[in-house]
Amino acid sequence: MNSSRARLRRCASSIRKRHTFVAVALAIVALAGIGGSRAQNDNAAPSAAPAAVDLANPLVGTAPLDQQALIGNAPPPGEPLYSGMTSPGASLPQSSTEAAPVNVNADLSYPTGVAMSYAYGRPTMIGFTGGGSTYGARAAPMIMPVVGDWTVPPDYAPSYYDKASEKASPGYYAVDLATFHTRVELTATQWTSLMRFTFPASHRANVVVNLRRAGGNVEVVGDRTIRGVAEGTRGERDSDGPWFVAEFSRPFASFGTFRANHNDKGGFGDEDVQAGRRTVSGSYAGAYVTFDTQAGEQVLVRVAHGYSADEAEQRLRAQDASWDFDRVRAQARAAWAKLFDRVEVTGGTPKQRMLFYSTLYHSFASPRLIARKGTRFTDADGRVQVATYDHYGPVPFWDTGRNQIVLLMLLEPKIVQDIMQSELDRARVRGYMDTSFHGDHAVFLYDGAWQRGIPFNYAAVYTYLRKNATDPNGPRGYLAEYMKNGWISDIVPPGNPSPPYAGGKAGVATTLEYAWDDHALADVARRLGETQDAQMFLHRAENYHNVFDPSVGFFRGRTADGKWISPFDPGEPYYNFMMKEASGWSTLWLVPHDVQGLIDLLGGRAAFNDKLDAFFSTPYRAKGICRDCTGMIGEYVQGNQPDQQAAYLYAWSGQPWKTQALTRRILAQLYGSDTSGYAFPGMDDQGSTSSWYVLSAMGFYPVDPSSSDYILGSPIFDQVRLHLGNGKIFEIVARNNSAQNKYIQSATLNGKPWTKPWFSHADIANGGSLVLTMGPEPNKAWGADVRDAPPSMSAAHQ
Repeated sequence: MNSSRARLRRCASSIRKRHTFVAVALAIVALAGIGGSRAQNDNAAPSAAPAAVDLANPLVGTAPLDQQALIGNAPPPGEPLYSGMTSPGASLPQSSTEAAPVNVNADLSYPTGVAMSYAYGRPTMIGFTGGGSTYGARAAPMIMPVVGDWTVPPDYAPSYYDKASEKASPGYYAVDLATFHTRVELTATQWTSLMRFTFPASHRANVVVNLRRAGGNVEVVGDRTIRGVAEGTRGERDSDGPWFVAEFSRPFASFGTFRANHNDKGGFGDEDVQAGRRTVSGSYAGAYVTFDTQAGEQVLVRVAHGYSADEAEQRLRAQDASWDFDRVRAQARAAWAKLFDRVEVTGGTPKQRMLFYSTLYHSFASPRLIARKGTRFTDADGRVQVATYDHYGPVPFWDTGRNQIVLLMLLEPKIVQDIMQSELDRARVRGYMDTSFHGDHAVFLYDGAWQRGIPFNYAAVYTYLRKNATDPNGPRGYLAEYMKNGWISDIVPPGNPSPPYAGGKAGVATTLEYAWDDHALADVARRLGETQDAQMFLHRAENYHNVFDPSVGFFRGRTADGKWISPFDPGEPYYNFMMKEASGWSTLWLVPHDVQGLIDLLGGRAAFNDKLDAFFSTPYRAKGICRDCTGMIGEYVQGNQPDQQAAYLYAWSGQPWKTQALTRRILAQLYGSDTSGYAFPGMDDQGSTSSWYVLSAMGFYPVDPSSSDYILGSPIFDQVRLHLGNGKIFEIVARNNSAQNKYIQSATLNGKPWTKPWFSHADIANGGSLVLTMGPEPNKAWGADVRDAPPSMSAAHQ
């Protein structure tokens, strides 16, 4: 026993020394790369600021808030709190694949509604994935290094892992598996995942490779390769395909295959494990390979996916064919560095800079690249084609369509063009534009891009945008009712049970979202000269009036006969009944296209401000539990999309100084305020909640992404230099900026005095400079004039 422990200590020491050497070498490479792009100064101070890419920590967003006052009443008993549900795995911007750690056994449970692979507080690791799904917990196969005994999934062979050893940076993840005395490192290219396992001395250094619950087919090929195909995949949303090839850096000494025979639904069944067998099919189908290793010896595995075994093999060969892990890692880091260097920030605290670049990292989680121009890919019809442009997967419009897509328009307009073309090509196959979860927000992408001067064939896409909005057989739910009545009703649940109620139509929220969509579609029609359509959609954009009950001062559900649904409590989180994942308080502000019209409905500026003040100060005392309603300030919910624009609405009502204070508060309290420093207020939804932080930290936000206007908040940095996609630079300078000096005293835009609490894309399209003078007390006159309010569908009153 003592000799065994001594060997393990020597092994651990060897591993630590090796990784220390690698870290030093990488640091030298990184510094050399920086020096190659910037002038060298031999006399420079040794404490130079780290590169932006080295500030980003992908672990941000993996932890939940831990202060009850910020959480509300979630979660229900027996469930974990919703976190950002981000992944700390290794990937590239808009990556086609990801090498990710898995410590959540989503095969056995769906604890948070979305099958995520990782949660920061989980103490054991069950495996690692190398692609195969948008969300990591659906990815297949699962790959796990196990020293000694192992078990057939779904039990897996978990390992405690050393939290202090866990490291994540753009394009890299590493952790020590304490149970197996093995270090795991992950990195990625555009199409492949590369894993490096550093084993202790053992005759039983295993790597277990298995598909998930749905199973499939697995085959051991020769003495270096495992390949297979997973069942139950989701077509184009799993953009890298169901087939996989996993190739090892050295021959394995022995192998076998296994599966779990389920005798009944949900049961574990019998285990079928056979040494030397090369093929297997069934649930959890997999293979194990065994190596005889010396202490510190390394085994690498490369994984690629495709829509056929041949495609997966081609992708594996098309990438870096060597086994140089450190070179692949350096290339991934360089890809992220190129992106991050386009957003330069100065000032703020180290934590703020870390959170900024970490959220910027997660902002590029979607949409995923499907095929580079000139490469083969499988389209939505299952046909193999050669890409004539860079193809991307679907945009999650209900989420990132509100903010992240605007960030892409600023930084990567060429990518936005390719995204728009990808969505149009899918519409040509299906007959309709993509929608996402709720609403019909693809039009935000096209209207917003057109207003920002991004060239595209907008006439071609209008055919499908219009069809979505007028064909009751299309993807807009309850469209016939919406077109007939101008609103969507709800059925009162039997017995009117306490919310949340998941079986409803979300009639209020759906009406509001469709009205918002229609306003953007009216603008596209107007630009195309479709005057009659423009008038029709503009009229429909007023439909939000039809679900406003002036007797209570809230949007409220109606039954099919037009009566207001009663009882009604605006503080209750009606999950799908009347509202969508939100309360009446949160849904009240869901009129981004006509904030002035909402001001009028609520009785004018003073009444609107009183209502908005009450929103941010009324205690959250709901009886029903909304899992998505976390990140609370009063009734405000930062952790979900419906009201994330609300803090910026004071710009329309003459009190932008309240926006300045609130955005600073949200940034400080609801991101990274937990013990770990990694918490998000709620689900990131593929980059949405991250993008809110990025944009707000820079000092502006697109309340309506289909417009070209940006509403000012309060930048947390002294200087932001944004390298726009056209090569120009937009600079924001905040003079006298600090945690206390959060209020704008005065401003200039491009050298001229600026009194508006907003600016348009036209103001900065060719670069520009916004200079803000900050102070500790609000200047209540700045931006207060009604003539300085942002544009709105309804005209402001003098």
